[in-house]
Amino acid sequence: MGWAFTFKTFCAVALVSLLTDLHLRFIHIDQLQPIYATLFGNMIMGLGFIVLFRHKASLGGVNILALYLQDRFGIRAGKLQLIVDVVVMFASLYVVTVPALIISIAGALVLNLIIAMNHRPNRYAA
Repeated sequence: MGWAFTFKTFCAVALVSLLTDLHLRFIHIDQLQPIYATLFGNMIMGLGFIVLFRHKASLGGVNILALYLQDRFGIRAGKLQLIVDVVVMFASLYVVTVPALIISIAGALVLNLIIAMNHRPNRYAA
């Protein structure tokens, strides 16, 4: 997908790592309601992914595969990511409770619907 994509992706991953560490120093999330935190957090992540995708970058992993398959075969990135997320969540059923799984699935739906509705390869790309 090119050197520019690779460089931007490495920068994005490094920034997420750095900001995750810094976040804990300023914001305490131990008292947030799980449903609100899941839905709002996934909404913000979906918007962040749109920004990254439009600027030809990602956070690695399934993001790269989804973008590649969308460019190559026209498979929508949001739909592919939703399928992968749901498979991972059902696999986690052996580890988490059913209510936690339902909240996680709702969050994945929010995140991937935002991507599916807003990211198209022929739209603006920086």
